[in-house]
Amino acid sequence: MILVVGGAGYIGSHINKRLYQKGCETVVFDNLVYGHREAVRWGILETGDLSDTERLEEIFEKYNIDMVFHFAAYAYVGESVTEPSKYYNNNVANTLHLLDTMVKYHVKTIVFSSTCATYGIPADMPVTEDMEQKPINPYGASKLMIERILSDYHKAYGLNYCCLRYFNAAGADPEGEIGESHNPETHLIPLILAAAAGDREAVKVFGTDYPTRDGSCIRDYIHVTDLADAHLLAMDYLQRGGESLCMNLGNCKGNSVLEVIEAAREITQKEIPVVLDKRRPGDPPVLVGSAEKARKILGWEPEYGDIKVILRDAWNWYCQKKF
Repeated sequence: MILVVGGAGYIGSHINKRLYQKGCETVVFDNLVYGHREAVRWGILETGDLSDTERLEEIFEKYNIDMVFHFAAYAYVGESVTEPSKYYNNNVANTLHLLDTMVKYHVKTIVFSSTCATYGIPADMPVTEDMEQKPINPYGASKLMIERILSDYHKAYGLNYCCLRYFNAAGADPEGEIGESHNPETHLIPLILAAAAGDREAVKVFGTDYPTRDGSCIRDYIHVTDLADAHLLAMDYLQRGGESLCMNLGNCKGNSVLEVIEAAREITQKEIPVVLDKRRPGDPPVLVGSAEKARKILGWEPEYGDIKVILRDAWNWYCQKKF
């Protein structure tokens, strides 16, 4: 049995579906603060919070857990700056509860959802795993702390792990069964699609004077289904006895904000109003990752890398979303 912590959320629900498709038995553990009960269409849903160690131990007593996927983190960068206590308690302290329970019940394998925010503002592009990690906000710092904790638990307790550092997760299940739905919504593509649908007046572009090809920020967008496939490959890798490690997940190419908006106009056939605004502090001009390590070690090759494919699946979900 595989425990998917945070499996009712955006990325966790997609991994849960892919695990089901592979024939794996899963139990989703989620407090449903940001996750959606309706997104758990496969496996078993058990509600609870990682801060409740008694409830967590109930899950490990009830099910024969073989390994863990961990997605239960708060992920609003701006909020992490104004409410760091919330982020260090949930992301770090609660992860310790999970890891200590794994050690107690002799569960030795975990795939952890990390982030490119651990790098801060990189000096060079594309970002590779050997670059210095200097997060500039509590969200990124909390994820980096967990990476360090996992390394220490590996040495002390034999816990095997794979940390996957995402760039910009985007898109939705190609079959339209699950997708992205946040409240509040801060991700660019859902905001663009909301403007296309008339659910918001316009989409804001923060900064048009960056040293990029059109003046707007460039980011590395990766389809959530490609992310899910990487997690399954990481699972297989660890189950074969692979060494614990961290690696980037991205498309190794970037699209500017204005390019994404223009592609969305083509996909949706809608006029998308735009409001140009000043830069936001801490936004690097370009953030693109190298996934060469994941390709070499896991054999991972993204299948849905084109931004128009990402937008197509996201728009299909947006037009008929169920939660």
